[in-house]
Amino acid sequence: MNKTLSAGSVSIGGDHPLVLIAGPCVIEDEEQTLGLARALQEITGRVGVGLIFKASYDKANRTSVKSYRGPGVDEGLKILSVVKEKTGLPILSDVHDISQVKAAAEVLDIMQIPAFLSRQTDLLVAVGKTGCIVNIKKGQFQAPWDMENAIGKILSTGNEQILLTERGACFGYNNLVSDMRSLVIMRQTGYPVIFDATHSVQLPGGAGSVSSGQREFVAPLSRAAVATGIDALFWEVHENPAKALCDGPNSLRLDTVEELLGQMLALDGIVR
Repeated sequence: MNKTLSAGSVSIGGDHPLVLIAGPCVIEDEEQTLGLARALQEITGRVGVGLIFKASYDKANRTSVKSYRGPGVDEGLKILSVVKEKTGLPILSDVHDISQVKAAAEVLDIMQIPAFLSRQTDLLVAVGKTGCIVNIKKGQFQAPWDMENAIGKILSTGNEQILLTERGACFGYNNLVSDMRSLVIMRQTGYPVIFDATHSVQLPGGAGSVSSGQREFVAPLSRAAVATGIDALFWEVHENPAKALCDGPNSLRLDTVEELLGQMLALDGIVR
């Protein structure tokens, strides 16, 4: 059995049931972010699934310099603080630079290392030193067993609160493939494992100056991942993905979440 970590009132790992990490790819404004958090909280409350709210304050790895990145560190963390205060939900967001770590640690329950930065030693160590839960997203260029080295960098700080996330591996140009063996292999480390289904169906740079995606595969990949015995699912969600400022093509529509989540919970019950 792997470790159990607690983010606010949500326990993830061990023999605890499936958890959902969900929210918009990027903060668009306070009203929309808070509205999504409340809507997801209502849905997960009805279904009976623990929720960790996710939204990025700065997407530093957008395809084009012209792409919307978010409100930035100061304004973004302020908005996430409001969400946390008004909903009581644990909050996850990604940290791209050491200069962001101190401020982010004051707000976030889980600090996420983006997949492209999963080998950045200084960033991993700085985040580890905060004592916060650290979610390391496996790089699209890494094998699952490579995550042992990323884990070691966090452990070097004395921090054992680690989550690992699979988000697909590069497969030719502008394409990702999900190897379900990766989930099993990473879970053998003893740390909780998350499957990022919506980023796994992303087509990086697939639309030229922006990424594209294949939303229709989120459900089948999520079912397959839950059947392996993962600890949490990661879904990007938007009320109207066609108008989302980031990752719309691979985001789930809010009005589809409850039914799909019910399927996941049923599968999780069978596996456990």
